[in-house]
Amino acid sequence: MIAEAVRRSPLADYADRFAALSKATGGQLSIRELPCVTQLNLRVDPKDDDAVQRITAALGVALPLTPNDVGARGDRRALWLGPDEWLVVGPHGQQAAIEQELRNGLNDAFGSITDVAANRTLLEIGGTNARVCLSHGIAIDLDPRSFGPIRCAQTLLAKAQVIVECRDESGLILYVRASFAAYAADWLLDAVAE
Repeated sequence: MIAEAVRRSPLADYADRFAALSKATGGQLSIRELPCVTQLNLRVDPKDDDAVQRITAALGVALPLTPNDVGARGDRRALWLGPDEWLVVGPHGQQAAIEQELRNGLNDAFGSITDVAANRTLLEIGGTNARVCLSHGIAIDLDPRSFGPIRCAQTLLAKAQVIVECRDESGLILYVRASFAAYAADWLLDAVAE
């Protein structure tokens, strides 16, 4: 008999608690995990216009060159993490395809592509009270006038390093390290209880 590897998300045991929270708040706050999302760290010189254009064409998403912006098209995203670093995100199951597209785009340019999908899980925080809840543990200004759609930032949620992304007016995505996922989930649930 051969053992089969089973991939389990860091917050699989929280699904019922998240569903109960949404029901208890009448939908004013909802949390759900988006597990096993494709995540690739891309490093390339943003001044290499040819490489950036090839990657954009291959991926179908423009790499944002402005700090804390997000390039988005369909279900793919490119989050600006630093002057020469992006987090490329796509749906579960597209890891190999997106990685190959990035490699094709890099061609012979100096850069790197690293699979970081096991590093983080994603939490979707939605509802009218999402920003209020998060503002108790995040130091950046989450007001929609300052942190609107297609914006991202690296920050702390309480004591956990996270990336926060605004996808639309009411929804935020937290990229939480797998080792801090339970801490972040417990913090969010406790913050709502208060």
